[in-house]
Amino acid sequence: MRLDKFLKVSRIIKRRTVANEACSGGRVSLNGKVCKPAADVKEGDIMEIRFGNRVGRYEIVMVKETVRKEQAQDMYRVLEEDAQTKAERSEE
Repeated sequence: MRLDKFLKVSRIIKRRTVANEACSGGRVSLNGKVCKPAADVKEGDIMEIRFGNRVGRYEIVMVKETVRKEQAQDMYRVLEEDAQTKAERSEE
């Protein structure tokens, strides 16, 4: 699955265009390498997203084309995320 689509389906980023812009802007890395939106994601990958001066790190647990809103958080495991980043995501 494409990185930008995973970000949208998992609801880490709510809109695919925003996910695409984040990837294109070099704010998303996969396994330590900055990736483009079309990068292939698979289970076990470690993803890092930079929100300004904050960083969120996630392990990809499962990759599915579609999931219900309630199950979206099961697609990843939070490794590191500060409280401010969590609050911003819950507001979207």
